[in-house]
Amino acid sequence: MWILVTYDINTETKQGRRRLRRIAKICEGVGQRVQKSVFECTLNEVQYEHFKNRLVSNIEDTEDSVRIYRLIQGKPDIVEAFGINDVQDFANPLVI
Repeated sequence: MWILVTYDINTETKQGRRRLRRIAKICEGVGQRVQKSVFECTLNEVQYEHFKNRLVSNIEDTEDSVRIYRLIQGKPDIVEAFGINDVQDFANPLVI
């Protein structure tokens, strides 16, 4: 499944900045950053549940927000990107 993850972590405290770094590292481990707090990920159901649980366990419910959008259609059908777009399509062959 293809998902889009967005987050807004309260960074007014040292603990908040630490949470922000943890959330970013978790997302970097499974997806591709497309904006500062937005990641695109392709996961199976088991990977998704593990990923979601890691995110939820690392936020402060009263200060932070994480949104996960499970997208039914494939990425080429629903995404239009304008401006800087350094995103790699890992579904296609990668030529080095």
